[in-house]
Amino acid sequence: MIDFKRINAYCELHSSSPRQILLELERETHLKTLAPQMLSGRLQGLLLTFISRWIRPTSILEIGTFTGYGTICLSAGLSENGVVHTIEVNPELSHISGKYFKKAGLEKRVVCHAGDAKHIVPIIDETFDLVYLDAGKHDYQLHYELTIKKVRKNGVILADNVLWGGKVGTNLNDKDTQILESFNKMIEMDPRVENLLLPVRDGLMIIIKK
Repeated sequence: MIDFKRINAYCELHSSSPRQILLELERETHLKTLAPQMLSGRLQGLLLTFISRWIRPTSILEIGTFTGYGTICLSAGLSENGVVHTIEVNPELSHISGKYFKKAGLEKRVVCHAGDAKHIVPIIDETFDLVYLDAGKHDYQLHYELTIKKVRKNGVILADNVLWGGKVGTNLNDKDTQILESFNKMIEMDPRVENLLLPVRDGLMIIIKK
């Protein structure tokens, strides 16, 4: 049987080290939040950074800021005048994310929105090059439908946690697993996109709009 923890540790060992600010943010997230496992983490953070650098986006949308780890990673590939719009429903986390956006020199490149994405996304007047879905899984289908309308042709949508701890595809009856399986099937059948599901961390769906 494959030891995935060992493989993950080996991959981290042989991948570029995170920036110091990300190490500090990771530590503070573990010290000060109740669900630090929501952090994107080192390997996925690097993948987000690489994807952003490949795309060189002018406009990014992130739904689910948490403490800002993913936001900082996504910002690495922004074009000269690029901006990240990031939405977080829990205002109590902003004291951490805001602190690290400032330390990273991103105050003018990250626009923070507090509240429910279903109300906020429709009023952001942007066409997005890159979207990252990482908020409540029950809202994934809604967030997807709201955002795909605002994504340019050949733009990319990323959806996190789509393997749900390996529960998808196991015929488990819990509601969260069923919701994510429905989401995965919906993406697979959507004629507007092409998609690739990667077994990175908790599952990352890469979606390209045709």
